[in-house]
Amino acid sequence: MHRKEINERSPLRVLENSIHGGLGRGNLGVVVSRQGVGKTAFLVGIALDDLMRGRNVLHICLDQPLEKARAFYDEIFIDLSHAQALEDVWRVRLDVERHRRIYAFPAGQFSPRKLGEVLGFLREHGDFAPAAIIIDGCDFDQLKLADLVAFRGVGQQVDAEIWMSAVTNRERSRNDRGAPEPVAHLETAIDVILEMAHEGRTIHVHVLKDHDNPRIPELQLALDPTTMLLVRE
Repeated sequence: MHRKEINERSPLRVLENSIHGGLGRGNLGVVVSRQGVGKTAFLVGIALDDLMRGRNVLHICLDQPLEKARAFYDEIFIDLSHAQALEDVWRVRLDVERHRRIYAFPAGQFSPRKLGEVLGFLREHGDFAPAAIIIDGCDFDQLKLADLVAFRGVGQQVDAEIWMSAVTNRERSRNDRGAPEPVAHLETAIDVILEMAHEGRTIHVHVLKDHDNPRIPELQLALDPTTMLLVRE
């Protein structure tokens, strides 16, 4: 199967249809779950979808070394290529790597200003402008509303969508929308909120916030815990 066909049939088209076309450039989305459920795999799946369309992606990892993030991409790409019988695998893989940049920062040493500096460096020295920015491992308990607004502002300046991950647990309180802390009190700066949760042997993905739409759609999307690939339900 050609990569264009894989993109057209991707389960992420279900997400895009459910949230009125997707996250969108200049917007900020957060995927939240308990520790170890699969947030990184979900974000890598989003990134690979863009990369296989020839779009640039910047991946920032804050809770793991750069080598581990690269290994995540390699494993999920290989599983995806096998599952979809991707043709010309190695050429596609080289193209994916050409459109991707990964940076790792120690916890507590990343900020909207640092993101702007990285983007400026890539623009000036690499002629690289991302369509999507992944920020994985941000400590939302330490994040202030002004910080999140500033991250979103950086995305708007460079015309890129930003996806972030947040950790919660079952003891955390939820707002009227059902969004759990530590993202609930920050939701005014967030355009899309997704939650991942184990239900039996499946990791289901639920929409908690869909831009300004009052009606929250039922999302028929899950993460296969064996392959870490997104699947339609």
